[in-house]
Amino acid sequence: MRALDWQRFFQQQRDEHRKMVFTTAELANVAQASPGVLNVALRRLVKQGVLARYAAGRYGLPGAVSPEDLVPTLDTSAYVTAMYSLYRHQIITQAPTEITCFTNRRHNRSRVRKTPFGRIVFVCVESAVYSTPRDGVMASGEQAFCDFIHVCRKRGVRASSLVTFRNMDRLDRQSLAEILIRYPVAARREATRLLAKNGLMMPG
Repeated sequence: MRALDWQRFFQQQRDEHRKMVFTTAELANVAQASPGVLNVALRRLVKQGVLARYAAGRYGLPGAVSPEDLVPTLDTSAYVTAMYSLYRHQIITQAPTEITCFTNRRHNRSRVRKTPFGRIVFVCVESAVYSTPRDGVMASGEQAFCDFIHVCRKRGVRASSLVTFRNMDRLDRQSLAEILIRYPVAARREATRLLAKNGLMMPG
């Protein structure tokens, strides 16, 4: 396939099917080419700026893919949460250097993936804590806050030592109360303390 044919294919998939990321296996099927021939073509297309490599074996149009598009292609059970999600919801001031994803699968060697967005880190969490967001792949501000406290405690650090919280009044207290029940006692206490410090008292 020519470069123009690839461009048209990706744009059509984006416009008609909202598909943004493709695996090498999918592209080999489209091109009807062997893996060796395809890899040579992909390297050339990336060099020409026709395609972008977003992770090992994952390609899409340059600038058209977000972490929310990429994560499900790496782990269908994962969702974006913690610091990255808090930043997207404007609950913290610091831009994250890595994207934390909670999953119920163990990734072993592929737990950390290098991408143009920074490192994507998959954290396998207990079933009580694991909860896929209702809408899409991005955790809500309330869930991301609780997940951030939880992952910080697992790493032996205080959340407040890593970030500066803001706009805490945007968090829904009733939702927080319902979500926090799923976490260990120590995490619930830390979250409640941080919320109170920022003037957000829990109901009941």
